[in-house]
Amino acid sequence: MKDLGAKKAAVIASFRENFEGEPIVVKSPGRINLIGEHTDYNHGYVMPAAIEQASYVGIAKSGSEQCKLIALDLNESYEFSIEGALQPIEIGWVNYFLGVIDQYKKKSLALEGFHMVFTSDVPLGAGLSSSAALESSFGFALSQLFSHNVSLVDVALMGQQAEHNFAGVKCGIMDQFASCLSTANHAIVLDCRSLEYTSIPCDMKDYQLVLFDTAVKHNLASSEYNVRRSQCESGVAVLQTKFDGIGSLRDATMEQLDAVKGELDSIVYDRCSYVIAENERVLLAAEALKSGDIETLGQLMNETHLGLSKKYEVSCKELDLLYDIAQLNPNIIGARMMGGGFGGCTLNIVKKSELDSTLEYVLESYKDATQVELKHYIVAPGDGATLL
Repeated sequence: MKDLGAKKAAVIASFRENFEGEPIVVKSPGRINLIGEHTDYNHGYVMPAAIEQASYVGIAKSGSEQCKLIALDLNESYEFSIEGALQPIEIGWVNYFLGVIDQYKKKSLALEGFHMVFTSDVPLGAGLSSSAALESSFGFALSQLFSHNVSLVDVALMGQQAEHNFAGVKCGIMDQFASCLSTANHAIVLDCRSLEYTSIPCDMKDYQLVLFDTAVKHNLASSEYNVRRSQCESGVAVLQTKFDGIGSLRDATMEQLDAVKGELDSIVYDRCSYVIAENERVLLAAEALKSGDIETLGQLMNETHLGLSKKYEVSCKELDLLYDIAQLNPNIIGARMMGGGFGGCTLNIVKKSELDSTLEYVLESYKDATQVELKHYIVAPGDGATLL
């Protein structure tokens, strides 16, 4: 278990150095997604879990309408009035917080000026939802500070809207939901349309979850994300002309998609067929996890990677290389790219008894092929938003 006290102490120390008074400190984590990639904005199913790496916020009222944010890791700060008009600015990290404040104002939830210090150990650009961790920790902190008792589901939804309106990424709800509502040693099976969810025990038995981080983030990620969303919507529009009850791709079957294949661009067909298959894989994976069948979970993850790489085309050469390396090692029973794509991490299921030798194999194989030192993280399902 990571030392939460050290992070809390760092935030408090910085707060005392810069401001008067004592802050409350909250944390909200990054997340992995076991399976269910690019299904969330198609109103489908996902299976995320929080990780121990998290964003930490220390916050207290300022006693005026002035607000000051301090980014401990960046050694940067930003000041503004809580009464002022809010709009996105050029300082990227600030927009996550302004977007959440905007959501509070739109819900007529009164805020006063505040001082805040934050830090995060969620790796940036790794597909672990560092932005959702920021939005969730801040949204939860505002609720705690101003006694609004905003539900964690609403904190997640507000974070999603902040990402849409201030960061410019039309993300689904999965990242913020997992950051807010996860439970240690469990995964969440989330219906992204109804927001109904079930926490299921995530006992990996003789296996360990490991992330291999390419440290690559291709510039296509944000723009192509929005393109994929539009392509899926165009497929739904054609399906709706032929079939009743199609609100999104989660309502469609492969048989229905094949029936309109002639009316779809081939790329749109591939995008839609991936999403429909992935929704089915999530439900199968949930049953496998419930029954302790980790081998089946691993095979489903392998299928997901191939779909993301070949049909949804959001992988990249570095992620595909890691997948190929994993397939050659019998101690890795499942591997796939994770996150929005075009860089970041692969998620792997590795035999615990062979963990050290397998890590060495992957790191050396990747370096031989790329001359790049590969980062890795050993992860386990952790708790969501927490008042420390």
